[in-house]
Amino acid sequence: MSAYTALTAAGYRAQVRDRTTVFFTFAFPLIFLVVFGLIFRGQAVEESGFSYLSYTAAGVLSWGVANAAVFGIGFTLMQWRSDDILRMIRMSPAPLSSVIGSRYVLALGVGLVQSLLFVGVAMLPGFDLVPASRWPLLIPVMALGITTFLLLGVIVGSIADTPESVAGIANFLMLPMAFLSGSFFPLDAMPDWLQKISLVMPLRYLNDAVSAALIGRGDLSDIGTGSLGLVAFAVVFGAIAARAFRWTKTS
Repeated sequence: MSAYTALTAAGYRAQVRDRTTVFFTFAFPLIFLVVFGLIFRGQAVEESGFSYLSYTAAGVLSWGVANAAVFGIGFTLMQWRSDDILRMIRMSPAPLSSVIGSRYVLALGVGLVQSLLFVGVAMLPGFDLVPASRWPLLIPVMALGITTFLLLGVIVGSIADTPESVAGIANFLMLPMAFLSGSFFPLDAMPDWLQKISLVMPLRYLNDAVSAALIGRGDLSDIGTGSLGLVAFAVVFGAIAARAFRWTKTS
């Protein structure tokens, strides 16, 4: 517990000191919200009747939280391994669970602040997002999403050995997933074959569950299906991460 507390505190201090990263972590999704809000203001998706902003707000929020989880732990593990910090932790009594657990708590905190800030801005005049009555279900859905994408980030951080490779691998995974999973463009307006492809992407399940919880697009079964999909991907990513994790560049 002492190792876990120390790693969490150290990670928090390092995170708040990097003001540039903190700024873009929270500002990046809001920039997309403003852009899409201006482009699609007053427009609705014919297939469902929901506004484009409702789709994009839920999708961009999901993508922003998932992106922060992947990049946050991916860069940290790569840097700690490069600086031999992981090797020193390995020589201490601290278990691997303390390393991942400390980053998990920080990711949950970042995701909570991101969600509150994003939804708060989306409810302002001009965006006019009206949360559904079941919006509290957004909290467990986001926790599941962060868990899933944090484990994906562990894989990325275990494979990559430079900041450039972390950015390259993470962007290769997250950017196409955002477009193909409905984060930036409603899946209802996409061809059937593209909707089927999105079923093999974890962000699709996070988007669906967030949309059902936040804006009411769908019912409780959609939240349940999205949550089960995230759990399934979390199990797969966790198994891969356990095998891929490296304390040093060679092992």
